[in-house]
Amino acid sequence: MSFPSAKIKLILFFLLSACINQAQAQAETQNQMKKQMKKQLHIIIPGGAGGGWDTTARSVGEALSRTGIVGNTSYENLSGGDGSKAIAHLIETADRQANTLMITSTPIILRSLKNIFPQSYKDLTPIATVIADYGAFVVRADSPYKTWNDVIKDAKKHPRKVNVAGGSAKGSMDHVVAALAYKKSGLDPKSLKYIPYNAGAKALVGLLSGETQVLSTGLSEVLALAQQGEVRILASTAPKRIVAAPNVATLKELNIDMEFTNWRGFFAAPKMNDSQIKEFHQVLEAMYKRPEWQKIRMSRGWNDLYIKGEDFKIFLAQQEKELTALLKELGFYPAKITAVSEEV
Repeated sequence: MSFPSAKIKLILFFLLSACINQAQAQAETQNQMKKQMKKQLHIIIPGGAGGGWDTTARSVGEALSRTGIVGNTSYENLSGGDGSKAIAHLIETADRQANTLMITSTPIILRSLKNIFPQSYKDLTPIATVIADYGAFVVRADSPYKTWNDVIKDAKKHPRKVNVAGGSAKGSMDHVVAALAYKKSGLDPKSLKYIPYNAGAKALVGLLSGETQVLSTGLSEVLALAQQGEVRILASTAPKRIVAAPNVATLKELNIDMEFTNWRGFFAAPKMNDSQIKEFHQVLEAMYKRPEWQKIRMSRGWNDLYIKGEDFKIFLAQQEKELTALLKELGFYPAKITAVSEEV
């Protein structure tokens, strides 16, 4: 039996040492990444300050900082291209975005289906939803409309006199939700006279000034105004009344078979490894268990909706299927619609 020479032993020793050092370096890199995650989280927001995405992102960051789950949270508002600028940036700089999440919501599916931008949620790494918001139909406090059925009754008689405002383009979420409510209430959805505004705040001004009679928007966006007596919420698209708005009827209560949920959640850069994804899940799950987050969430009128990982992917695929069918049914698909800003 022969034994390796001293030279061969030396070579084997160096090879083994190199393998061990490489493994140790990889382990150290992963440990540093985890430590860095706990120290800092960067959130990309595909719209301007004050919108639904911005509010949700900063609320999550506030909860993470207050609880000490993340030492520091930074934000980057990247408006442009109806959200596509932020998506493209996250994809193009993926190798530098290990500690970055991007906030988005249901419109990423709607816009992709309508070819408003070339990317879709499938080009990113879905992490988790964090909240659910619902559609709401709102009138001025002095409006003659007391219930949603009053709107429908008037629209049947004078369809062109009932102007429904929304903070986004035709074929976008405000429009689709209102059109679906019309259809489920027995009206032709194409008879809806939808007035698009460039942002929800402008749509609200249109309502308060009398330019329009009804506003289609997110429920959480108008809760404070309703509590102050400036507007009245006729109905919501929630499956049941929510705690933050116990006096707001649902369409289902009015025997209208409709509900619609707008989720808001986070995506990471493409091709994230399992360790990084797991770290994001741990951060968000830890936040969800803390009373600081629940207090912030309830003050905003948001509802719990935490779906992560593979379940989130399944959820997205199902919603994409449902929205495709809905857009076809309403005549908005596959026609291409030019969009205006929609930050929800």
